[in-house]
Amino acid sequence: MFNNADMQEARDDAQATAVNAARRARVSTALGARTDTGGADAILVSNLVNVRYLTGFTGSNGAVIVWADADDRHADRISTDGRYVSQVAAQSPDLAAEIARDCPKALLEYALTRRPGLRVAIEGDAMSVSEFADLKRVAEAGGAELVPVRAVVERLREVKDPAEVEFITSACRIGDDALAALIGRGAIAAGRTERQVARDLEWEMFALGADAIAFETIVAAGANSAIPHHRPTDDVLQAGDLVKIDFGAVSRGYHSDMTRTFVLGEPQDWQREIYEIVASAQRAGRDASAPGADLASIDAAARDVIVAAGYGDYYVHGLGHGVGLEIHEGPGIGAAASGTLPVGATVTVEPGIYLPGRGGVRIEDTLVVADAGPRLLTTTPRTLRVL
Repeated sequence: MFNNADMQEARDDAQATAVNAARRARVSTALGARTDTGGADAILVSNLVNVRYLTGFTGSNGAVIVWADADDRHADRISTDGRYVSQVAAQSPDLAAEIARDCPKALLEYALTRRPGLRVAIEGDAMSVSEFADLKRVAEAGGAELVPVRAVVERLREVKDPAEVEFITSACRIGDDALAALIGRGAIAAGRTERQVARDLEWEMFALGADAIAFETIVAAGANSAIPHHRPTDDVLQAGDLVKIDFGAVSRGYHSDMTRTFVLGEPQDWQREIYEIVASAQRAGRDASAPGADLASIDAAARDVIVAAGYGDYYVHGLGHGVGLEIHEGPGIGAAASGTLPVGATVTVEPGIYLPGRGGVRIEDTLVVADAGPRLLTTTPRTLRVL
């Protein structure tokens, strides 16, 4: 007999299955609209993140074929190996499965039984040269043609649906709460090592329900804070240090990303100066993150603040990136970026100033782009905090 929890889980599973089917339908539409597919009959998706996005399947080996013609949609099919027979049936109940070790090959062979001589788009950046060569031999034997394409699914993933935003919000909340807990118990303090602080923060995230950490936590103290992606060491935090902490959690497969910079003791004038400049630049970048805004112009809104203050040479990276099933995904926000910011994108805004041998500041938030203005998903205060 089903209880209320069972019934809700069944409804959630049915909703997820419907969402995945709708995503595959959008892939079909995109496939027909793009000029680089050469009129492909189907697309063979082998990037595991994209497979998860289109099917719900989370195993370590899999692929899915999606047909371009709506009349063929019933023939979309997934493949995985024998380890995941039960899992694929549970996670992708609306798709028939080919059980094979070489999933792309199995799906191509299946497709050729339906339509010999077809054109199949493949994710050109998701397989090795040798994998492509093996697949090409199968295609040629069946009179088929492979058409390498890029970012068909990734472009669709840039716009998040409400459930995705909810999962990212949950990951952000875990990060905010974990950092607050760490500060509350005085764990970011002189005498502790970068590595100790990083591991404590990661365990706080796990204790709060994180499925995983989003990436290796960055804790960079003193001169190390001038290294944008410093890896934590046994260097000891000291009074007077800037301490930059960049970290994130994973919830339901979705990531969060946040950076805060603290000072241990009363800040020196130069520390306060670069902090306030970065804070102003970050506000400008957030304010510029409007639907339809040119990606390069968003970067410029923040960068111009730092350049005008005389620190342009010490801001050495782009302003931000998309966040979702991957910690770094589209759209990228930088000086050389092309395109515009879509409604529903979840992106970071993270300017910084890095003074070699002295220290650096970065302030980063994750936000969702909305018609009413950007909605911050990370909420830890951005004012300079003395610990």
